[in-house]
Amino acid sequence: MNPDFKIIFDEERAVNAVLYVISKLSRKDFHKIFKILFFADREHLLRYGRTITGDNYIAMSDGPVPSYLYDIFKSVRGNGYFKDNGHFSKYFSVIEGCLLKEKMEANLDKLSKTDLEQLNISLEKYGNMSWNEIRELSHGQAWINTVNNSVISFVDILKEIEADTTYIDYLKEQNLLKLHLQ
Repeated sequence: MNPDFKIIFDEERAVNAVLYVISKLSRKDFHKIFKILFFADREHLLRYGRTITGDNYIAMSDGPVPSYLYDIFKSVRGNGYFKDNGHFSKYFSVIEGCLLKEKMEANLDKLSKTDLEQLNISLEKYGNMSWNEIRELSHGQAWINTVNNSVISFVDILKEIEADTTYIDYLKEQNLLKLHLQ
């Protein structure tokens, strides 16, 4: 769990965000999906005080990776932390090791207007970037400040995008960010 943010993974919202994103991408690999979600979550946190997916991001060598979603993808692929038992494979399948193919459309009722807004902005801004371009952009200060394979601090993510310290303090006061951290 992220040490500075009260995170609650929202499985329905996260899976539907993934379905929405892959329906819009031509390159539907784990890496591209993860980066689109990272940038959308980051901006949604800045604007609305919560992420879309409720996932924690891990600093991996190729950039931030959503922890729960990565476990879900690996489980559908057959080598994840938990056995899928068809629960997630009804939504999508994994082909060639890292490409997702949707099996159903996203249920847009599970995504808010602001969720869709930020996903669309992220898709428009980053969706056509090459693997290397989007990888480089995701290696910001929050990623740099994090030990490899550890959870990236949401305070660092907010600072990376120059969130006002008053806003960060407000989130702390609302018990969204734990009070003991800067």
